[in-house]
Amino acid sequence: MIQFYSPDIVSTGLLPESESLHCCRVLRHKAGDEIFVTDGKGSRFKCRITDPHTSHTSVEIIGKEDIIDPTYRITIAVAPTKNVDRMEWMAEKCVELGVNRIVLLKCTRSERKIMKTDRLQKIMISAMKQSLGVSLPEISELISLKEFVNHISPEAQRFFGYCSEDFPRKEFAREYKPGSDVVVMIGPEGDFSPEEVKIAVEAGFMPVTFGNHRLRTETAALFAVSAIETLNQLN
Repeated sequence: MIQFYSPDIVSTGLLPESESLHCCRVLRHKAGDEIFVTDGKGSRFKCRITDPHTSHTSVEIIGKEDIIDPTYRITIAVAPTKNVDRMEWMAEKCVELGVNRIVLLKCTRSERKIMKTDRLQKIMISAMKQSLGVSLPEISELISLKEFVNHISPEAQRFFGYCSEDFPRKEFAREYKPGSDVVVMIGPEGDFSPEEVKIAVEAGFMPVTFGNHRLRTETAALFAVSAIETLNQLN
């Protein structure tokens, strides 16, 4: 199955320009062909092409499937790495695994203080389509750790990956309880500062380790999402 993305498919009956180009020029779909389109809001539509066009393909909705999301939501808050490619790879893979929200953290030791989300958004859309997902995860602009921890659902489980052995840590896979919302913070390559650790702990975040190996920022984020999904499937 090849899946297209149109957030306004119900109200407009149109594919966006980029999707129309792929549909009609690359895949050479014609009038009368049936395709699948997601709105990124939890639904997949079976559509029939009525007017193929490389910039505004018109379709008729002939079927709809609503996909029930898991009862839990996964938020990964991560400090962007200096190498943008690594962040793009992380976003792509986290979407494929089922993350619901990615927050970009601005930390004291962050090597990257500016991060544009436009390209990350495009990569996340592509990953959602490729993995046949129907819910497009949120991507939040850079926010300080102190501000972020004050805007979290009180019911969510809270963890942050921490490298230093000077502070007591627990194993993430043993502490996470399947079935409820979870927020995991991943620090910069230089780790969280002592002040940030204090802020996180006071906000109810548990310092955790992701195994016996020291992981890169993007690998730690991917490990966390993978562990959450696996533990929920086993539960």
